[in-house]
Formats: sequence, structure tokens, C-alpha cells
Amino acid sequence: MSAAGGVVDEGLLRTLTPAVIGVLCRRGVDFATAEDAVQDALVSAWRSWPDDPPRDPKGWLVTAAWRRVVDQARSESSRRRREERVGVEPEAGPVTSTDDTLRLYALCAHPSLSPSSAVALTLRAVGGLTTRQIATAYLVPEATMAQRISRAKRAVRDVPLDRPGDLATVLRVLYLVFNEGHGGEVDLAAEAIRLARQVVDLTDEQEAAGLLALMLLHHARRDARRTPAGAIVPLREQDRSRWDTDLVAEGVGILQRALARDRLGEYQAQAAVAALHADARHVDETDWVQIVSWYDELVRLTDSPVVRLNRAVARAEADGPRAGLAALAALDPGLPRYRAALAHVHEKDGSTALAADLYAEAARLATDTAERDHLTRQAARLRSALSSGEREDRPRG
Repeated sequence: MSAAGGVVDEGLLRTLTPAVIGVLCRRGVDFATAEDAVQDALVSAWRSWPDDPPRDPKGWLVTAAWRRVVDQARSESSRRRREERVGVEPEAGPVTSTDDTLRLYALCAHPSLSPSSAVALTLRAVGGLTTRQIATAYLVPEATMAQRISRAKRAVRDVPLDRPGDLATVLRVLYLVFNEGHGGEVDLAAEAIRLARQVVDLTDEQEAAGLLALMLLHHARRDARRTPAGAIVPLREQDRSRWDTDLVAEGVGILQRALARDRLGEYQAQAAVAALHADARHVDETDWVQIVSWYDELVRLTDSPVVRLNRAVARAEADGPRAGLAALAALDPGLPRYRAALAHVHEKDGSTALAADLYAEAARLATDTAERDHLTRQAARLRSALSSGEREDRPRG
């Protein structure tokens, strides 16, 4: 039963959304029309299901959405063109069990779309969120988000839904959802995890499992990452008793099963780094040598400058600050967060005044308010220590 006691199962509605869109598309409806019709059906479900819950929720949504398509097809402005495409309403019968969800994921993450458009379209068509919910989560006006979604739907209007898309693109879009969604009434990090679980079930791919494990391991530390006022708490200073041990255990279990299949990918390697952090009861117990080795794997897989930056910081922890500084010297100083990393390693090396200046410079370059405030506090902390008469340690050899 999808609704009971006047309450609609919102999770069920979101889970069914892509499957219902897929049914309409198989009947010949273009994606944009199908997506609009399903959104209308969802609104009707919210209104009617609390008082009259259906026995077959998916069938109910398909019927309601199909009637919306037929009504639109019969409108004067587009009657002939659309009726030729969709025909008349078929006889009632069981809804096919064929699942087009993965193809819909791929369509919404199409390479022709910008990352922001792909995220918005995925949340609407696959996630079942309303335009208002998505706009609130990304702190933009609803009209702006509606335009973004409309442009995205136009861009993929003629892309067929009868062939698989690029799974790697789908996973990147889901990771964007996880990393970028912070506000509004919908927890987008939790939504990304829900969608990633679907992709794992649909594909049985190690990298999909690796992404899910990575999300779970990061999400487990969520409550410890910020103060009540919203200030960033660095990993070293986090209260690890606030980490969600159940999520850690689930993420590690998923990762171990994926790694056992011996087809290493980027998300599995990132999850391995996160698992090593989660395994340490205190920051000083962190196995930095293993973390460096996993970053070596990530460099081999991606050759990403950002990965090399993270590896340099890990080298400073594993092999001492001089090793970290040498690794940083080989990188482009224009990399995001380069100066913050350089400040951290110089502080470890005892160059307090230089580290303070670098933290201040990093703060000026930061685009995120919370990150800028954190770096400013780091610079102020070191300058306060210097001005209070503490002797700056000389760089250690």
C-alpha cells in the first residue's frame, strides 16, 4: 500500500518516477512530454493517494500520466501531429516489468548537457523532485531552475531512449549531486545515495559500487564536519565519536566486495582512502603509507592534478613535511587549494610565519564562504601565536 493514514510514501513515488517515464517513452512519447506528464501524475498522487491509496502504484501513475499525454495530444494546437505519434489510449492491462531506469539515467547525464543541467534534469526526471525543491536546494530562483531544466530537456529531445548510455557519465553526475547539494527541504546527499543504490542494483558494476561506498563513507562523517554555526571542522579536529559507524561498516563492506572482483576504478580507490581514514580511531593512528599507495593508484588511473595535490599532502604525513614540500613543488601553484595545502605542510615543517601568510593568501582566493572563513581563522591562529611571543620553530631538516 503506497499510502496509509493520510501519508504518501514519498520514497516510493521517487523510486517509481523513472520507471513510469520509461513506460511512456516505450509507447512513443518523447522524453520531455513524458517527464511533464509524470510530474502531473505525481501531483495527482499527492492529492488522492492519502484518501484512496492504489493497489498498484506504478500502474496508477502510468495510467494518470498516459491520460495527461492523450489529453495534450488532443488539444487543438497539436492534435494531428501528436495523435499520429501516440495513437489512442491502449486497453488497460498489466504494466510491463521492463526497467528503463538506467537508460533514463544515461539520458539525463548526456554528454551534450552541462554538469549543472545534467544534475538538475537527473534530480527531476530520475529523482522525482519538483522544480521548486531543486531550486531551493541550489539556492536559485524557481524560474531560473525551470529554465535550466527546460533547456536540458530540449537538448536531449531527439536522443533515443533505446540504447545504453555512458555509465561513467552517470556516476559523475551522481557524485556532483552528492557533493554540491546542501540546502532546501530535500537532503541531496541522501538522495544521491538512494540513486546510487539503484544504479548498483541495475548494473552490478564495481565502479558503481565504489561510488556508493565512497558516498557512504563520506556521509558517515557528515555530522562532525561542521560546528553548530556552520564552520568547517578539519578532519584532524573532528569528534570521531560522532561518525556513523553503521554507514562506515556498510561502506567498507560494499568496497571490499567490489575490490575482490579485481577491476579497480577511480571511485573504488577514492573509497579506499576514505575507508582508511574511517578506520583510524584517532588521526595519529591513520595509515598514511597505505593512503599514499592508494593515491598512487589514483594518479595511475586519472593523472589528475588534484589527486597529485592530495597525494603531496599525504606524503607530508607519511614521510615528513620535506617530502610533502618536494611533491608540492612539482605541481602547478594555480591549482585550487594549492596554497592551503602548502600552508598546512609549511606549518608542519615549523615555518609558522610563512604558513600564516599562505593561509591568508588561500583565504583571499577561496570562493566558498565557509572555506574562506576557515582559512582566515587558520592564519589568525598562527599570527596570534607569533605575536604572543612564541618562538617560530626553524624548519626541520
